[in-house]
Amino acid sequence: MNHDSAASGDALVIAGKSYHSRLLTGTGKFKDLEETRRATEAAGTQIVTVAIRRTNIGQNPGEPNLLEVLPPDRYTLLPNTAGCYTAEDAVRTCRLARELLDGHALVKLEVLGDQKTLFPDVVQTLAAAETLVADGFQVMVYTSDDPILARRLQEIGCVAVMPLAAPIGSGLGIQNRYNLLEIVENATVPIIVDAGVGTASDAAIAMELGCDGVLMNTAIAGARDPVRMARAMRLAVQAGRDAFLAGRIPRRRYASASSPVDGLIACG
Repeated sequence: MNHDSAASGDALVIAGKSYHSRLLTGTGKFKDLEETRRATEAAGTQIVTVAIRRTNIGQNPGEPNLLEVLPPDRYTLLPNTAGCYTAEDAVRTCRLARELLDGHALVKLEVLGDQKTLFPDVVQTLAAAETLVADGFQVMVYTSDDPILARRLQEIGCVAVMPLAAPIGSGLGIQNRYNLLEIVENATVPIIVDAGVGTASDAAIAMELGCDGVLMNTAIAGARDPVRMARAMRLAVQAGRDAFLAGRIPRRRYASASSPVDGLIACG
């Protein structure tokens, strides 16, 4: 757990709630619930995404329940609309999550447009976001890296915008850093990189760009040692955030002297 962020006032604030961790993690693709628990704890995360269509959180009595290993009094659950390809399905899924979780309003919206790449359908995403915001949901929205769309999603009331860095599950890393920079520089809500992270250095780069957080699932769950990778991602996000706040040195073609040479006594 990283207490430095909370102590220094550098908390991640989403929908009015503060979090000391800037790493958000998914709960799918692990071999079992015990591995899910161990990896989530190693990541130090406080917000965990739950695919309502694929995960039992009480709607299937008698089956293993995710809430038994990741209790809501310890983690902020982020129901997501994974697997939805229309605005109508996404809205219906969010309303189901709200019923299952006793009025829980914070959701992650994703509306996919293509089964191969899992790129978002931005038209359907925008339509769903408008409906959900009007219905009282606090919407964290997965979207493309289009700065104009990111601005529009902020304007309609989304509480966080989550642009992809590369296709979901690809592990390609940050492929669009200039678009991300444009989004970050014009942000009025937290910007959280969602999708494409493959290893710890990718997470650090996202944070060094000024993103407010990183959400990942496959990069951890698909690793040879998910628990160790979760710990690596936690440290990378912390390091990237500190580097961003510290301010890197300018890039130069050649090295410059570390100490000034003016005024030195001449030899000989």
